[in-house]
Amino acid sequence: MTLTIWIDDWQIQCCGQSFAPGDVVSWTLLEVDPEDYADIVGGERAAEIDFREEHHGQGDGHAPTPVEVVSIAEVHCRYGVPPGATDEVSCPVPGTTELVSVKEADGWAKARPDVSFAGYLVRARRAADGPESAAYGQ
Repeated sequence: MTLTIWIDDWQIQCCGQSFAPGDVVSWTLLEVDPEDYADIVGGERAAEIDFREEHHGQGDGHAPTPVEVVSIAEVHCRYGVPPGATDEVSCPVPGTTELVSVKEADGWAKARPDVSFAGYLVRARRAADGPESAAYGQ
């Protein structure tokens, strides 16, 4: 059984380690509400997301889970201030998502016209044990 895991761009940019398909990594996985990702990846794809990766304290009390990376897609979308908003906070613009299949994730995606890098959708399967040297975020 494969899992779909969301990784925010800033999580890996801050202090993450690169990974590629075939790598066994150890991540703190937190369950998600798919609605939280619908504007970024679209409702259908958001419904596929099982977990998000967390290594900045919100996962306290959750043991890291070893997983084998199967595939990686960069997620890019446009950001803008929603119509009628009373503040100037930019949000993902629904329907602008671009997915790019990649062979490695390092947090720094190649720029694409009219969209910004938001994070990764990672397909993975649970691994029995992850090598200590491949532990992510430790």
